[in-house]
Amino acid sequence: MPAEPAELVGAEQAAVERPPVRRVEPLPPEMVAALTAALDALRESVSDLRFGLDLPGAAEARQARADLLAQLKDYVLPRVRTNTAPALIVVAGSTGAGKSTLVNSLAEKNISRTGVRRPTTGIPVLVCHPDDRQWFTKGDLLGGMRRIDKPSPEDGIGSLVVVATEKLPQGVALLDTPDIDSVVEEHHEIAHRMLDAADLWIFVTTAARYADAPAWNLLRLAKERGARLAIVLSRVQPKAREVVLKHFVRMLTEYGLGEVDRFVIGETKVVDGRLPDHEMTDLRLWLAELSVDEDRRAQAVHETLNGVLDSFRTRVPALARHLEGQVAFRTELRADVEAAYMSALAEIDKATRNGMLVHGEVLARWQDFAGSGDLMRTIQFRKRGRSGRQAPERVTAFRSALRAGLESVIVAAAHRAAEEVVARWRHRSELGGTIGAGLERPSDELVRHATRAIAAWQEHVTELVRTEGVAKRSVSKFVSFDADSLSLIFMVAMFSGGTVEGVPHRLVNALLGAESLRGIGAKALSDLRARIGMLFDEESMRYVQALDSAGIPDESTATRLYQATYNLEVAR
Repeated sequence: MPAEPAELVGAEQAAVERPPVRRVEPLPPEMVAALTAALDALRESVSDLRFGLDLPGAAEARQARADLLAQLKDYVLPRVRTNTAPALIVVAGSTGAGKSTLVNSLAEKNISRTGVRRPTTGIPVLVCHPDDRQWFTKGDLLGGMRRIDKPSPEDGIGSLVVVATEKLPQGVALLDTPDIDSVVEEHHEIAHRMLDAADLWIFVTTAARYADAPAWNLLRLAKERGARLAIVLSRVQPKAREVVLKHFVRMLTEYGLGEVDRFVIGETKVVDGRLPDHEMTDLRLWLAELSVDEDRRAQAVHETLNGVLDSFRTRVPALARHLEGQVAFRTELRADVEAAYMSALAEIDKATRNGMLVHGEVLARWQDFAGSGDLMRTIQFRKRGRSGRQAPERVTAFRSALRAGLESVIVAAAHRAAEEVVARWRHRSELGGTIGAGLERPSDELVRHATRAIAAWQEHVTELVRTEGVAKRSVSKFVSFDADSLSLIFMVAMFSGGTVEGVPHRLVNALLGAESLRGIGAKALSDLRARIGMLFDEESMRYVQALDSAGIPDESTATRLYQATYNLEVAR
């Protein structure tokens, strides 16, 4: 039997009084439309969230996203659209608390399986008055679940048993859920989904387990969501009744739940899966009152719906903050890529200015070219009927050596950049190393692309010499030159940095003029840097693709989420 108020709270506590009922007016159509549009936009924004990186808290964020989407679909949007639907009361509790027995007793029908084997309830069972059955078989509440008349081994957790009985008053429906602390993970998840879709919660616990953590975790969740709540304390021994109730009520009061409706069921014999009628009298009266008092029922539904909407003020920003953490980590990884390849470009810039390029094979080919007399033969004093002769073999060999030297510098810098990116990522976290796996070396196409880019650049320099490097007027009447050979001489002069003996800086300056030489040099170096930059951009795209494939969100997603939350507040 339910305890009297004085017995519930002890001699020093005041009786629990229900707050006055205020009339809740139905939402006008224009407000329903505005609120529905804002909720649809919020659902779309939440759907766009991706937490692809396994950063701390990512698993919780994914679950929170799934819970929020399910609640929007199963409860919030349907309830806003059809706020006159019957109230859905979920019966929840920990393993063995007697939820199914309670539902069977209220319905006066064995609709939910009971027993000592745990967990007993695997598929949620909804029981309602026959006149309300259409709301739950054809309506949008819990719309994502398949309705069935009776459970079978083939039915999965996406099913919902709907049973009608005239013993339950019209306007309220009971939903028996799997255990909140079930050892079966799917049962645990479906139980929380049912809680998120309910207008009111009946929390069932026992005298032996009311202080357990799962019970208070569920009560904390109800408080956070602003859900209308009633508590059933079952299996209370007559001798321990006063002590247990006093302690339980004290815990509820300290937790801010001292005013919730409470019912006590004594330790009694369960016959045919049901409790004795005298133990259910007050709970039946409570349900009947909700059934006949439309204002009280509407107020309970309104409070729970508002509580859910209020919870979005913290739940959605929490998702956005985790999203921003993923975006920030992506930004850091991208910055590592940019820094590594900018360093590689700077390294190449230095090599093109300090004479590093003119050594080894390039220097040998240059000395062969200059010492053989071919250098002077590329520059001829004009004589009637005679033109300058060229030395194609040495010119070609010299050009190839210069191209190969430049390519080797580029490839070496790309190798160091690739190693640096992955090293930076590994240093940041184990996750960074996982994303960068297999990217420690340049792409297989780098050498081929570099060969093509440098060959094109050499042709570009030759064209610059031919079109812009016109010989100074003071010597043009007496000297002619071969553009291909002179462009190679110009490259050596440009790359030598003044450190290579025998490079005819004065000769090139005399032929082209200081101003023309500076102009061609600036254009040639700028063009070379741009071509190398494009090569490195192609290389760095491999890392961008790795980040994209990891499912890291777009930077604008969090902004859209905040905006959707703000728009919902405006619509409310």
